[in-house]
Amino acid sequence: MPAFSIHDQPLPYAAKLPERPADAVTLVVIHCTELPDLAMAREYGEKVLYDSGAGNSGHYYIDRDGAVYRYVPGTRVAHHVRGWNPQSIGIELVNTGRYPDWFDSHRQTMAEPYTAAQIAALQALLALLRSEFPNLRQIAGHEDLDTARVAASDDPAAQVPRKLDPGPLFPWGAIVPACGLERLRPELER
Repeated sequence: MPAFSIHDQPLPYAAKLPERPADAVTLVVIHCTELPDLAMAREYGEKVLYDSGAGNSGHYYIDRDGAVYRYVPGTRVAHHVRGWNPQSIGIELVNTGRYPDWFDSHRQTMAEPYTAAQIAALQALLALLRSEFPNLRQIAGHEDLDTARVAASDDPAAQVPRKLDPGPLFPWGAIVPACGLERLRPELER
C-alpha cells in the first residue's frame, strides 16, 4: 500500500453543517456504502435531503484500493447515523453490502469481503483520528447503533434490519485491539 494520505474532496454543503470542537468527538462509526463504487457513494452524498441544504454522508470514505477521501471535516457534524451524529465521525468503506436490494428479505447476506488495503488504511486513519480528537474513546458499527427494522421490500409482513453495516465480514477482532478504542454496542449493554 502506498504511504497513507487523505484526499480532501469536501461535499458542496460541508460548510453548511454545524461546527463542533474537536473535543466533542467521542465515537467513530464504521459503515459500508452498500453501493458498487466510490462514484455512486459520492453521488448519494451530494444529494440535498434537508432544509439546511445538507444530505447524508460520512466524514471519510475508504475505497477498495485503500485510498482515503475526506468529504466532511471532523469538526463538522455529518448526517451518517441516527441519534449519534453530534459526537461521532463516520467512516464509510466502499462495499456492495446488500446493493441493490437492501430490504429484500432474501438478500440480507453481505458477501463482499473488505480488502486488505481498506483495513490497513482504516487502521492508519483511526490512529490519526485518535491524535486529532482528544476525547475519542469508542468505536461502533452502524448496525450497533441503528437497530431499527423495516418492512421487507418483497414481503411487507416480514421485517429486515434497516442497517447491517459494516456486516459480518468486517474484521472487528483485528481492528478493535489495534486501534485502542472500546467497541460500543448499546443493544448488548441493555
